[in-house]
Amino acid sequence: MELVKNSYDAGARTVTVRFGDGSPIPDYLEIEDDGCGMSRDVIENVWCIVATPHKADNPLITSPTGQRRVSGEKGLGRLSAARLGDEFRMWTRSVGEACWEVSASWPSLVKSDDSADSVVELRPYAGDFPQAGTRIRVGKLKQRWGDEQVEELRSKLSRLVSPFSQVDDFVILLSPPRSPDASTLRVEPLKFLSEPKYRVEGSVSPEGDVAASYWFLPLSASGETRDSRYITNWAQVCDGLKKRDKSAHYEAKPRCGPFTFEIRAWDIDPAGTHEIAARFGLTKRRDIREAIRSHNGISVYRDGILVLPKSDRARDWLGLDLRRVSRVGPRLSTNQIVGRVSISSDHNPNLRDTSDRENLAAGPALTDFGHILRAILGRLEIERDRDRTGFNPERTLGDLFDVLSAEPVVAEVRQLVGKRSDAEAIVAPVERFARESAEAVTTIQKRLVHYSRLATVGTIAELLVHEIRNRTTSIGRFLITMKERLARSKVTRLIEQRDRAESSARALESLADRFSPLASRSFRRGTRTSVVEDRVRECLALEDPRIKRLGVQCDVPTSRTVVAVDPGELDAVLLNLITNALYWLSGVKDRPRRIDFSVEQREADGRTEVRVADSGPGIDEDDLERVFLPGVTKRPGGIGMGLTVAAELVAAHDGRMSTASTDSGALFLFDLPSMERA
Repeated sequence: MELVKNSYDAGARTVTVRFGDGSPIPDYLEIEDDGCGMSRDVIENVWCIVATPHKADNPLITSPTGQRRVSGEKGLGRLSAARLGDEFRMWTRSVGEACWEVSASWPSLVKSDDSADSVVELRPYAGDFPQAGTRIRVGKLKQRWGDEQVEELRSKLSRLVSPFSQVDDFVILLSPPRSPDASTLRVEPLKFLSEPKYRVEGSVSPEGDVAASYWFLPLSASGETRDSRYITNWAQVCDGLKKRDKSAHYEAKPRCGPFTFEIRAWDIDPAGTHEIAARFGLTKRRDIREAIRSHNGISVYRDGILVLPKSDRARDWLGLDLRRVSRVGPRLSTNQIVGRVSISSDHNPNLRDTSDRENLAAGPALTDFGHILRAILGRLEIERDRDRTGFNPERTLGDLFDVLSAEPVVAEVRQLVGKRSDAEAIVAPVERFARESAEAVTTIQKRLVHYSRLATVGTIAELLVHEIRNRTTSIGRFLITMKERLARSKVTRLIEQRDRAESSARALESLADRFSPLASRSFRRGTRTSVVEDRVRECLALEDPRIKRLGVQCDVPTSRTVVAVDPGELDAVLLNLITNALYWLSGVKDRPRRIDFSVEQREADGRTEVRVADSGPGIDEDDLERVFLPGVTKRPGGIGMGLTVAAELVAAHDGRMSTASTDSGALFLFDLPSMERA
């Protein structure tokens, strides 16, 4: 591995690993490349010096095939030859230079008592040798190279080859022992790395518009593939960020510049690795994790040269693992993904290297770059969660319970008996019913677990809201006192700290407001009333800065319709619909942005129907029923609870919330108990 890495660092396009013919142990092992080779000066002053900083000082190598960033830096890789065998010979030639032969005996070097005696033989080589490159031959091998050892070597060497097709400038060939040249194998990454179960690919424009495609490739023969296309933009990315920090300010477009990306993901739990192993014929499941680990994380290439990560320590430069630990949900960790991002010097001038070339320099461009990539990854997580084996919310509970009804199968069996069908034909619908019933029971169980979690969230929410509001009340009193004391102060630092503390307190209050509808299960409903149109205006006022920034036109009826619903509950329903609409409207560029409200009092059943329509992208047909289920969201960073809470509050008043997708956007409808028209 280390010697092949050295060939890569020498700018080689092809490196061949071959064995001599000896039996049962090969005579020798050779690693030959077509890289830059070495001059006498480099051999004496770099190669012969242990732990030279040459690679650290020269991180880029230029060869006839182009420029490449070296993978090593410690200057110890050549010593790994001693682990393979006792005898060492090397032939090397740089362009326009003579060919040199180096030979050494590792046991002799080890026995030397004085560094002055630790020498290698160096002499000109007059034999036939290519114009440039290096060939290393290790003799007196220390281990037997059988089929199992060679296969393990092939597997490990495959981790040095990029799984992305666009990185094809380094080829490894392996010629096994006792094998003619015709059987030389090209070492390639394990096939599963090129056929991920989940994949997202796309591009980001200078304005921050993300155009992406997602693919789901089930590994079992019975699974159905799925793909989807989606577009999001910088404004929507910022919208998600402002939910966490309302005081944050973002520019009109990202400061990082355009780029392209591809991210691949796998399930690596025991069931996931078993599925991969079965699909691709792998006998060792640990090889799956190790193969992903060799390339894991998101790698950044500038003009084809690797920028990030430079070491295993920097694999998680995006902070994905901390993000996964700190946030409940279907998060992906670094060891589950392999990603490639391509940037260019011309189009991304603000993404600069640090002085040691080990990282990208911190600054606004890198911050925006990270925000966009995390949003892309968030959408991948949303799509992956939908496709994962297990909870499938496509069918409603009513549909699932209908499957358990035996009436249709009884009628079918009676019909077959009447036709005097044979026993096999009669048994077939019964077996089908048994199979479908078992599947329905399993799905219902998973669905009920999901809803029980929602009930648990309500209990937690009650405690959360109570504790937060108790604390923020006392914090608020303290901040008011501080504000009065600091009114005449000129200590800028203290004033800034107080303002930040006040912003944090407001964020906590906002969190409490978000969960309060779930925590409000114990109060008595029907004791207060609301004027629907007034509540709509109040909720719009809360989002007024965002509405003005996006240029959204809101149409509210002038009527006054009273419903038997607490204002706090109605606000929770309306705010969820309004903030949802604003998020999707932020991505609209080809038509006016609108939110239209209509209120209709139904005399027949004494209920009031409220409609909220927007001019956004609408809702996919497949998602019309799913959007109200807990955990379902297409907003990166969302938790998928907003519409669940809204629908639950409406249901608590014997109403129903539904949705539709129209040519002009999305439409949400819900009904509440009427009181009177004022």
